[in-house]
This record gives sequence, structure tokens and C-alpha cells, in this order.
Amino acid sequence: MDLREYLRVLRRNWILVTALALAGLLIGGAASILSRPLYTAETQLFVAIQSSGSVQELQQGNNFSQARVQSYVKTVTTPVVLQPAIDSLGLGTTSEELAKRVSATTDLNTVIIKLSVTDTSPVQAAATAQAVAESLIYAVDTLEKPKTSGTSPVSLSVISPAKAPTSPTSPNTRLNLLLGLVFGIGIGVGTAFLRSTLDTRVRGEADLRRITDAPILGGIAFDEDATRKPLLTQTAHQSPRAESFRQIRTNLQFTNISSKSKTVLVTSSLPGEGKSTTATNLAIALAQAGQSVCLVDADLRRPMVNDYLGLDRNAGLTTALLGASNIGDLLQPWGEDSLYVLASGQIPPNPSELLGSEQMHLLLEHLESTFDSVIIDAPPLLPVTDAAVLSQHVGGVVLVVGSHKLRFQDLEKSLNALAMVNSNLVGIVLNQLPTKGADAYAYSYYSNDEISPNYASKTKHGKSDEDEFLTSASPLPPTDMSTASDEIARPRRASVYPGNHFPGHE
Repeated sequence: MDLREYLRVLRRNWILVTALALAGLLIGGAASILSRPLYTAETQLFVAIQSSGSVQELQQGNNFSQARVQSYVKTVTTPVVLQPAIDSLGLGTTSEELAKRVSATTDLNTVIIKLSVTDTSPVQAAATAQAVAESLIYAVDTLEKPKTSGTSPVSLSVISPAKAPTSPTSPNTRLNLLLGLVFGIGIGVGTAFLRSTLDTRVRGEADLRRITDAPILGGIAFDEDATRKPLLTQTAHQSPRAESFRQIRTNLQFTNISSKSKTVLVTSSLPGEGKSTTATNLAIALAQAGQSVCLVDADLRRPMVNDYLGLDRNAGLTTALLGASNIGDLLQPWGEDSLYVLASGQIPPNPSELLGSEQMHLLLEHLESTFDSVIIDAPPLLPVTDAAVLSQHVGGVVLVVGSHKLRFQDLEKSLNALAMVNSNLVGIVLNQLPTKGADAYAYSYYSNDEISPNYASKTKHGKSDEDEFLTSASPLPPTDMSTASDEIARPRRASVYPGNHFPGHE
């Protein structure tokens, strides 16, 4: 992972990291509030050698006292020093317990001992520190006194009496808050990277690039209104959703320019990724660009196109494949543009056999000879083999990938399934992408309010400037429709074939 990947992981999980950082702050603040304040009183003692000899003797005495100071520091926390202090103050504690609250230190090459005592009461802390200091003086005098007679060569004096502290030394609220914040951020970042490692869902373009180098035709942002208004015609003409499908339309046409076939199959890996809405809206976008388009609902297991467009599916693709009716009588015109829909028809018991039959191949050939573009809505790749079988009869396959729905392993299986039958994967459409964040795909460089009146105005044919450009410069050359142009223009079910029977059943 490079730096951009790390930043992307943090952007994806910024809410988690922020929440844990705030939780760390709360824990640090709570620890400061709930902790009982402790006060520390300090006192200092000076260690001296009782000698009035020569300078050399004084130097030797100074070295002697420095060497002994470390021993006195260790003696402070022993019962010899602490028990007399406990007895003098009448403390209800033991020397072992008091030793945990008493500490003594000394700096190198000095003869000064710093003694500190911590207690919940500032007055008690000062009194205890003073008592321990006096007990240390007596203990050292006793320990250093010669066994025969005479006085101790070492004397300790208090040079800084203990005073009751005015503010507690613990808890340190600032330190606790800082530690809580650092700890929370650390846990948040660690959890974010662990979550990113364990999460195998395809979230955006970066994740997709880890699996395949196939062209990305475009991305469709998640729209809450898409459930109620799934069609392109139900949204504003310059809405981000409409622009996304126009971008996919343009990229698809230029990506598929080398293919002689004008039939494109739209599928996905699993149900619920939005393949049917993508196929339907792509067909509408192509029709809005001035092309004659045939939308075929080849999902013979869970057909959805008829529900989106409000059409009858009792007679359709399966009817034509069985030779029960002429294909021209089954096409249903939709909208004001040259869009015709071939519904699924009755759901058969053998969808894979029908879609892979010679009749299906002949049907697609005749649709290609009549329409500028043929869009096929096929079933998902992984649950059934229908799409893989049908992909051998089309010029290209568009794979719809649902963001946050599809996992890496499922995408790999889908790509392998297409590769095994030598399908031509012309591109991938990322669907349900977030509008903000690390995986956002759309570029909202202008909104409806920012569009100039000249750009927003339609042409006399009711199409935008982009639609007019694609109509005049479409990379897919229109076919000769002289045999059916009059019938297609009629506002009824058109018979686009000159004969009365479907080829193959004559």
C-alpha cells in the first residue's frame, strides 16, 4: 500500500477514527474526574561530614559523604526510618504501605537528598514528610555512630522544610486527556486498517483496479430517489444521475467502436447490483441521442424491465423463440424516442437452453440489422449460466458492479466466467457509489442552478447539445431500415420484419 491507499483507508473510516478519538478524550476526562486527588509534599536534607581538619581531609570527607548518600536514599523506605515516623504521628498504617507513598532521590555528585511523600491530604503529606526526614536524621546518626564511643562522623540537616502543597499533583487532567486522545486515535487507526484488511467488498475504483484492468465506463452515484424513480426520464435533465448515464453512453460507444456487432449485454455478478436499471437507462440514453434502440429483457428468471417501463410481459422474447408470434408484433414502443422493448414473455423452465439456441442467435442478428443499438438485460453471472451462454452471441458485455455489495472473490469469479467463454468485456459500470468520501466517482462541477440558459436550452428536437453530437457523430453506423421505417414510426406495436414469421420457423 502506498501513501494514497493509507489516506483512502483513513478517509473511508474517518467517522470511526473520530469516534474513538472522542471516546479516548472522554475516558481521559472521566479518569481525571473520578480519580481521588493526591498531594505531594517535599523536603530536602543536606549530608555533611563533621570534620575540621585540613583541606585534604575535607576533600576526603566530601567524597565519603557523596558515596554514602546513595545508601541513605535506600534507607528512607526501610522500617528503621518509617516506623518511628508512623509512631510519632499515630498513623494507622504499616511501614510497607507507607513505603509506597514515600520516595527519595539525589542528584549525581551532590550531597542533597530530596524526600517526597504523597497523601490524599496536603497537611498530612507535609507532616509525614517532615516526620520521615527527622526519622532519617536520627537513623543515620545511630547507624554511623562508632560502636566504641564518640559521635557520628556524618550529620544530616533539613535545608528545605516540608510545606502543605496548594494544588494536587494527581490526577494530571491535561496529561490524561492527551493520553486518552492519542490512545483513541491509535485504536481508531488500527481498527480502520484491520477493518480495511478484512473487508473484501468492492467500494470504488481503487478496489476495482486491484482485481481487473477492464475499462470503467462510468460510475453512478447512490440516489435515494432511484428506488421510487429509477428511470432516466424521471430525473432532471442535468442531474448527476442523468449525466452519469450520458457519460456511460458516450464511453460505451467509443469503447465498442472496433466491434462490428451493435449488441451489448448488460449483466452483474449477483442480484441487486442494479443491472436492470442500468440496461434500461442506457437504452433510454441511446434513444435520446437519436439512435433507434431495442431493449431486450433476457432475464428469463426475474424479469424487471417491464415493471420499470410499465409494459406487458406476457408475450415477448420466449414467445418469439418458440415461434408462437412474429417478432415485429412483440416489440413495444416506449417514450417519444425510437426505443422499442422486447419483454421477457412467459418464464420458461429452461432459460439457459433458450438463450443459447440458434433461434436466439438469429433473433439478435435480425435486431442488429434493424436497430442502431441492441441492449440486452441478462441474468447475473454467478447464480446461473444464462448470461455466460448469451454473451457468446453479442458484440460486448457490460458488467455492473454494485459498490459495497460485491466482494473481490465474486468479481473474480464473474470475470473468469466471461473469460472462459471468450466474451468481449467492453467495460465495467460502478453503481451505487457514495456521493462523498474516498470512493466518490461523480464530479459535480456544476449544478442545475449554475447551468447557463444557453446550455440548458434544448434543440428543436428536444435533445441536448451532447445528444445532437452523438447523433451526428455516432461511431456505430446506422443500418438500412427502409423495410421497416414506416412501420416503426407508427404509434403502436411495430412489425420490424418484412415477413410474417420469425426466421428459423418458416
